[in-house]
Amino acid sequence: MVEHSSSEDALTASTNNPQAESEIAHYLDMRRQRRRIFPRAAVVGIAAGVVAVLFRTALVATDDLRNSLIAWAQHMPTWGWLFPVVFSMAGASASVALVRRYAPETTGSGIPHVKAVLQRFRTLRWQRVLPVKFVGGVLAIGSGLALGREGPTVQMGSAIADAVAGWLGASPRERLTLIAAGAGAGLAAAFNAPLSGLVFVLEEVQRDFRPVVFGAAFIAAALADVVTRFVAGSAPVFAVPSYPVPPLTALPIFALLGLAAGVLGVAFNQSLLAALNIFARVPARWSLFVAATVGAGVGLVGWFAPDAIGGGHTLAETVLSGQMLLATIPLWFALRFVLTVGSYGTSAPGGIFAPLLVLGALLGLAVGQLAHMLVPSAAPIPAAFAVVGMAAYFTAIVRAPLTGVVLILEMTGNYEQMLPLLVSCFCAYIAAELLKNLPIYEALLERDLIRQGLHLHNSEPVVVEMLIETGAPFAGREVRALGLPPGCVLVRCISDGREWVPTASTRLAPHMRITAVIAPEAMSGLAQLRIGCRAE
Repeated sequence: MVEHSSSEDALTASTNNPQAESEIAHYLDMRRQRRRIFPRAAVVGIAAGVVAVLFRTALVATDDLRNSLIAWAQHMPTWGWLFPVVFSMAGASASVALVRRYAPETTGSGIPHVKAVLQRFRTLRWQRVLPVKFVGGVLAIGSGLALGREGPTVQMGSAIADAVAGWLGASPRERLTLIAAGAGAGLAAAFNAPLSGLVFVLEEVQRDFRPVVFGAAFIAAALADVVTRFVAGSAPVFAVPSYPVPPLTALPIFALLGLAAGVLGVAFNQSLLAALNIFARVPARWSLFVAATVGAGVGLVGWFAPDAIGGGHTLAETVLSGQMLLATIPLWFALRFVLTVGSYGTSAPGGIFAPLLVLGALLGLAVGQLAHMLVPSAAPIPAAFAVVGMAAYFTAIVRAPLTGVVLILEMTGNYEQMLPLLVSCFCAYIAAELLKNLPIYEALLERDLIRQGLHLHNSEPVVVEMLIETGAPFAGREVRALGLPPGCVLVRCISDGREWVPTASTRLAPHMRITAVIAPEAMSGLAQLRIGCRAE
């Protein structure tokens, strides 16, 4: 510590130039931030990894219990179907009851809530979020609802980070950085995918590429993955063959797969939002009955096709190995589509990553088999299209192409599919953007804010942080020309590692991060900021 202090003093005293002194002070501040936050990020990563391992273990146990119950009930063909139906009804209704009573912010995947916390729209009550998300997620996914474990682990990772930040006395900005790092650690631990956790933080959760954010997310994701691999092993999540590099003549087919994924991804987003709106119209006193009804339907499907319910891991591996007839793929796709939308609509805690990957694999295998029938030389291995289909469908829905590519590479180990992945994900992204459909987590966040938070006609102002994207309406404009209403004030700009208080003549630029304070009577400025900072 003495050496650090002496070197910093020497740097500070090395010049009398005010501009140089400002640059040196900023550099030293960044160095002090890294020294403080990186050890805390390591604690967050280890703790998030432990919780993710416990959560995965509990889910495996409940999945085994559910499958054993179904197998046992098959010996009673007349009325054995009642057992999985009652089992799924009980789990679905219990999870929804727990969430509604103790922590409503843990509904669904929890990722929109984490984004709201990072944008300072919401608070994070880790003491409630952590236990409710854990127990509720085990009940919901274990009962057979078509939901994934990654949403809960992301939100629980952020809750752990909030707890660590409080215990270690982190500043408000450090706390937000740790919460984002905890989210990445949760994703890394869920899928044995540390790079995906890092990219997910940078591309989707916080969209902040400052070195301190990059370093904290990297450390947390890597250590969470180490903990997970130490317990669960180092094998990829999906045990599938390593398919060879496809011929270049297959690239147009992969492009068509991306376009199809883009269109069907938009259909998924709209269906999910429609289901939530329909379920929201149900009176609160009937919410548990609705959850139980959905659970009953899931249990009945599980009686006939156990692989169709739950996270869908076994079904995904079947598809990725190519062991499915073309004629049955549309039926499986429609069934999993409806189950996922219906399960999420109940507001039970659970994510959509895993379910949408199953849907993407089904779509990819269908395209691959059709191409193999028409041009076998360009599509010699249809199952390779299933691998690419997962990333394309993820990209169309979440609109995070880098995360989609890296996630599938880490989950399947099929690095030979890099070029087809890039082509297909690019086409999926363009198709979804041309259809002017919001990414699912952004749409869910806006829906949540409109329903519960934007009508904040109280005495508390709102502080928001936003990133100006390339091609956004605000890029290149002065603050005075933004047309923001009175009471909506920009108080900070951050660019290239520097921050300052803007004036009326400050010109906003792409990749600049701005902070605004919005008074209750100026809430219309929030929509203007969101539109102005986002590229067309």
